[in-house]
Amino acid sequence: MGGLIEIFGVEVSFINVVAVSWFVLAGLSTAYVIWDSFVNKNPEATVMKWGWILITLYMGPIALALYVLTDKEPAPGEHEEFIKPLWKQGIGSTVHCIAGDATGIITAAVITAALGLPMWVDLAVEYAAGFAFGLFIFQSLFMKDMAGGSYLGAVKNSFMPEWLSMNMMATGMFPVMIFLMMGRDMRAMEPTEPLFWAVMSLGVIVGFFVAYPVNVWMVSKNLKHGLMHVPTDEEQTAEPSPNGEVPVPHAAMSGVLANHGTSFADGQKGA
Repeated sequence: MGGLIEIFGVEVSFINVVAVSWFVLAGLSTAYVIWDSFVNKNPEATVMKWGWILITLYMGPIALALYVLTDKEPAPGEHEEFIKPLWKQGIGSTVHCIAGDATGIITAAVITAALGLPMWVDLAVEYAAGFAFGLFIFQSLFMKDMAGGSYLGAVKNSFMPEWLSMNMMATGMFPVMIFLMMGRDMRAMEPTEPLFWAVMSLGVIVGFFVAYPVNVWMVSKNLKHGLMHVPTDEEQTAEPSPNGEVPVPHAAMSGVLANHGTSFADGQKGA
């Protein structure tokens, strides 16, 4: 998988140069998302901020482009309206799922590769780890307030949406891993090699886009949330309207999520 090229008098693998270059871009992209989320204070829920950070770490500038197109506030006070289109909500839903699933899969892949387990065992363990991390941590633990504060309620509400999304991600990610890791270059099987991490990154990218359509569908059916808007200090202290009512923006902290114009205030829908 790629020959040798000479850089500053040293022969290095071409594929490693490509992989390291991608990692640099991913690092710079992730740094920007971190800055915009926490320093520039993009008015998004904390769980989604971390979702974007993880996804950008795995998907690099592709995730950065999606972040800017769907969730980065274009101007003060415009975030809530900006994120409402269904296609953007679907991106948010996919980010929330894939961030958890991919983290579980990659963690398991490092462990199984170090143990030298057969590929079919690797995939079974990685599927279980991705599903478990996505369901029990990223979906249920971080979003239990949507189930009235009940963790078990959050697990129950999240099980089917997470299962559907995980299956779609695995449909895209696992064939990439099988094809490239079982190819001629055994470096793809070694977590100490840049090629291993490049394969993981490519797998997450493919898995993300395969999982996107089902996430759009689930958001449209109110089975999942998408992007969320957390009101700024100015929005929370908005002046009462002439009839004496204070506007209540869609917000995660108040239990109302910007979900394609739909409220989750009853906490009954899946996260």
